[in-house]
Amino acid sequence: MQRTSHIVSDVMTHTVVAVGREAPFKEIVRTLEQWRVSALPVLEGEGRVIGVVSEADLLPKEEFRDSDPARVSQLRDLPDAAKAGALTAEELMTSPAITVHASATLAEAARIMTHKRVKRLPVVDEEGRLEGIVSRADLLKVFLRPDEDIEEEVRREVVAHLFPSPGQTVQVSVSEGVVTLTGRIRDAVLVPAAARLIRAVEGVVDFDNQLTTAPPAAQRS
Repeated sequence: MQRTSHIVSDVMTHTVVAVGREAPFKEIVRTLEQWRVSALPVLEGEGRVIGVVSEADLLPKEEFRDSDPARVSQLRDLPDAAKAGALTAEELMTSPAITVHASATLAEAARIMTHKRVKRLPVVDEEGRLEGIVSRADLLKVFLRPDEDIEEEVRREVVAHLFPSPGQTVQVSVSEGVVTLTGRIRDAVLVPAAARLIRAVEGVVDFDNQLTTAPPAAQRS
C-alpha cells in the first residue's frame, strides 16, 4: 500500500511575522496586535529561531504592575516574576524554541503540540532557519477533506488489498468523516488491520465495522 500522509508543509503558513532578540516590549505588543497573532518567533542571524515570545510571556508585566518592588525582587527566581521586569524579546522569550520540520507528518506535529502544551510551532529547516508556522487550526484542516476523497482512498488502498474478490464483497461509505464497511468477508482476522489502516487515512474521524463473516459453506465454495 502506497498511501502518503499529509505533512506540515501542506498546511503551514509560509508568511510569518517574527522579531529579533532586541525587540522592545512595546514593539512586541504592537506586532501581536497588528498581525492578530498570539505568539512570535524570535530570530537571530540568518533567520535562525532561538525562541518564541507569546502573550503569556507578556502578561506578568501587567500581573505584577502594582506590586511592591521589594516583593517582586524576592520572587525574581520565579519565571513569571522575572518576566515582569523583562524589556526585550530575549528576556521574555521561551527558549529553546519548540519547533518542527516541514517534512514532519501532521500526526507528529500534533503529538509535539499536545506533549509540549503549545498552540503553534515554528517550522524550521535543518539549520534551524524559519520556514513557516503551523497552528492547531492548520492541523485540523485535514478534516475538511471531502467524504468522497476519503471513500475513494479507503476503497483503493485498504479494501482492495485486504479483501480482494472472490468470495468477499465489501462496500465503503463515508459520512462526516466516519468510514463504514459493510458486506461479507471470508475471515474476520483482517478487520483489526483494516480498522488501523482506515483510521490512519487523512481526514477519517472514526471507523464503523459492519462486516459479517461468510458461513462455512460459502467459504468452501
